[in-house]
Amino acid sequence: MLTLIRTSLDHTANGCGTTFSTQYWTDIYRLAARQGVVAIAWDGVQRLINDGVITAEKAPEKGVKLQWALSVERTEGQYRRQRKVIEQLAEIYGEAGINMMILKGYGLSLYYPVPEHRSCCDIDIWLFGEQQRADDILRAKLGITIDEEKHHHTVFHIGGVMVENHYDFLNIHAHISNRDIERRLRAEAERPETIEVGGRTIYRPNANCHALFLLRHAAAHFAAVEIVLRHIIDWGLFVKHNHQSIDWPWLREVAHQHNMERFLDAMNALAADICGLDISLMPGTIRRPELERRILNDILTPEFSEERPERGILRIVWYKYRRWWANRWKHRLVYREGLTSTFLMQVRSHLLKPKSITR
Repeated sequence: MLTLIRTSLDHTANGCGTTFSTQYWTDIYRLAARQGVVAIAWDGVQRLINDGVITAEKAPEKGVKLQWALSVERTEGQYRRQRKVIEQLAEIYGEAGINMMILKGYGLSLYYPVPEHRSCCDIDIWLFGEQQRADDILRAKLGITIDEEKHHHTVFHIGGVMVENHYDFLNIHAHISNRDIERRLRAEAERPETIEVGGRTIYRPNANCHALFLLRHAAAHFAAVEIVLRHIIDWGLFVKHNHQSIDWPWLREVAHQHNMERFLDAMNALAADICGLDISLMPGTIRRPELERRILNDILTPEFSEERPERGILRIVWYKYRRWWANRWKHRLVYREGLTSTFLMQVRSHLLKPKSITR
């Protein structure tokens, strides 16, 4: 699968498997789907077939190809729906004089060889302090229900697409250190980039803001639960297009202050390997092969892989505690706070928003 991704992104293949059974291709397809790269891997398959690397007898059999192609079609359809919702929100907010910034998702997809092939789950927006007024406008104009049970964003659905409207870039109730990073992100957010969507001007973070946000977002997801290969590819393609605009000494210093420097190095190294980047694009990177292997292995097969209980608040709380304890090595890799203070702060966070306990 990693060969397929590399082939799709930089058109080079570093060897293929030797066993091409139906089960082989089914396993790759399922893994690609779990890792959020089903369309990217499919592009790799198509290129290797066209280049003759994968011959007819080695290619996926018809049933697997059909299933894979349908998944790619769903990915493209979801992307188009998200773009339509972004256009709709840009129009509504624009008429009200509200500027909209896109975080992650659509903004990152523009760095991909085929933007529609970046899997997108939801839309994340930041409205330069107009979050509450924007929600009120949508309630009045569209009659939608807005969920306010999250600490740092509200949630609503338009056209079957989930939107997270951020109060903050980060959840400042989850970790004390997030408050300092939030302050830095907001300062950088005052100098955004512009992109055009449906004839409307919207914004995305500048290179420094986006780099710090993506790093902390990936770190938080990794420590709390897991990340997938799509996070690594997002980082790699973002760096590929923005490496000259990123203030690397600044980013590295912030990462050092917040105990994320080793995680930053690992993200750089994995992105270089998977996306085919020159490691020199990411100055100061120190390679730690053992740590890189452990992180990649956890991405592909998480060390804590128990299924979350569907119901029962006590069972869910016990499950979350055991997951948090199993992932403490990740916590030590990305946070400067100790485990005890973090645990107490997160307990308080859940008590302030009780519904978050079971989500």
